Amino acid sequence: MMRRKLTILLFTVLCLSNTYALTVNYELSMENPNAHYFQVKMIVSDIENNTIDIKMPVWAPGSYLVREFAKSVNRVKANANGVELGVKKTRKNTWHINSNGAKEVTIEYEVYAFELSVRTSFLDDSHGYVNGTSVFMYVDGAKNTSGKLKIKPYKSFKKISTSLTKKGKNTFVYVNYDELVDSPIEIGNHKEYTFEAGGVKHTIAMYGKGNYEIERLKKDMAKIVEAETDVFKENPNEEYLFIIHNLTVGSGGLEHKKSTTLQVDRWTYDEDNYLAFISLVAHEYFHLWNVKRIRPKALGPFDYDNENYTDLLWVMEGFTSYYDELILRRAGFYSKEDYMNRIIGTINYVENQPGNKVQPVAHSSYDAWIKAYRHNENSINTTISYYSKGQILACMLDLYIIQKTNAKKSLDDFMQKLYADFYKKKDVGFTPEEFTQSLNKFLGEDINWFMDNYVYDTKTIDYEKFFKGVGVKIVNTTKGPEPYLGVRTSMHDGKLIIDNVLAGSSAEKYGLSVKDEIISVDGFRVNSDRFNYYMATKNINDEFEIVVSRDEIIKTYKIKMGEREPVRYKYALNLNSSTRHLYKYWLRVTVDK
Repeated sequence: MMRRKLTILLFTVLCLSNTYALTVNYELSMENPNAHYFQVKMIVSDIENNTIDIKMPVWAPGSYLVREFAKSVNRVKANANGVELGVKKTRKNTWHINSNGAKEVTIEYEVYAFELSVRTSFLDDSHGYVNGTSVFMYVDGAKNTSGKLKIKPYKSFKKISTSLTKKGKNTFVYVNYDELVDSPIEIGNHKEYTFEAGGVKHTIAMYGKGNYEIERLKKDMAKIVEAETDVFKENPNEEYLFIIHNLTVGSGGLEHKKSTTLQVDRWTYDEDNYLAFISLVAHEYFHLWNVKRIRPKALGPFDYDNENYTDLLWVMEGFTSYYDELILRRAGFYSKEDYMNRIIGTINYVENQPGNKVQPVAHSSYDAWIKAYRHNENSINTTISYYSKGQILACMLDLYIIQKTNAKKSLDDFMQKLYADFYKKKDVGFTPEEFTQSLNKFLGEDINWFMDNYVYDTKTIDYEKFFKGVGVKIVNTTKGPEPYLGVRTSMHDGKLIIDNVLAGSSAEKYGLSVKDEIISVDGFRVNSDRFNYYMATKNINDEFEIVVSRDEIIKTYKIKMGEREPVRYKYALNLNSSTRHLYKYWLRVTVDK
């Protein structure tokens, strides 16, 4: 029995060794951009087995939703020495190929690419953008193999920007599949600009017209880089690439280990919106440490076939959201008052979200795959964002550390500890238990009181406790219950439509529903402004009549005005000799204006 087990084990090891010995090279073409298809060729060499499986990922790391990239794949073919091989699809994202003993197999397929977001790929006659998991398949069992990518741009495209290492004309190398697909590619006639910051050369690949001033951008982006590098005391890259798409409608940003893609409104660089862009830069750049290197075990190495569950997105995205605003203060973009107003605004947003009392932020993280990217009309009642709630929790931890150590340490020091212990020493992810243990060790106490109440439960954060430690007084200025119907509405094609009905509200109690068209209040026709005006005239327990159209059936509801007691926190400084230096340390400027 033992000999049989050893024989099976040896056979398995040999099979795995043969699979990992493969060499996989790619060629990427775009013969007709107007058809929006990339052509991909995979040359698989040094094959020892008679069959191989190739797979297309189902998701893009950094965006926690199964997107089924295989849906855009067509015409999968394989040949060896010019002889066509059998290709059979065995799963939604898997193709089985019989190599017939050939040592080298060429696989060809095409990918329809016409979704311009930071998570997907796109091709038209103005440019091509490749987000790797939506274009490049991999050989099952051989993700750790290195290789090269040769790009054949469309004849009118003159430039290629990517963080992959260049080895010859339009040819790039990668150390493994993770690096290949973590290196987005911009192909076209975009402009490139460079700047130095944090000891690193940064390139901006700028696609599309916009109202940006490049010298201002380079100067301000450099401030962000310097301030964030100061958090960790080192920058792990030698070069870094910003791919920026200036569009009519942007889709935000997506982080990568040595680059990021930002998609923004082309007019976002005016004074009213400029800091929102700089904040996006700060958020995605901070991810090169937090997420791409400091990470949960589930987020690398990746399982590209399935959901990768973790309840630590409140740390990955929430801490990053905290720092993207704090960095703007440290870099001199915000005054202390600007920053305080922003953090208090986030607190008020979270505390007035009904879902904040339903879904713990750890559960929000774990359920990102089924809830975060699938909002519906009831999400406000049942969910909370791990971005905004995580941002607040990061702030509370920072305040607690600063107060406890008398401004000798801050959350920066804990981030440095995670970076050193898990990335630099071992380059591994951590479990939730290991994260908590690291925080306990760093603080020199059991931090479960924080985790149990605020991360894994929905207890209201004791804001007064955390803020007063650095000389800030925070109070809820609500004067008591206020009249409240409990609907959110908007105008659609001239119709006033109910978008949300808040849980426990009088609207829910008396029968109003999402998608109802509100026609009149007390016999008067209403639009959005008129409806808001009428609601503002009502007192708690006032009765009124609302006529709606539901599925083109007219319904009349008699409603009694309900009530709520919203949260409206405000702050005031309460500095003294023991707290003044703590407040100054928290909101210090680290980069010259």
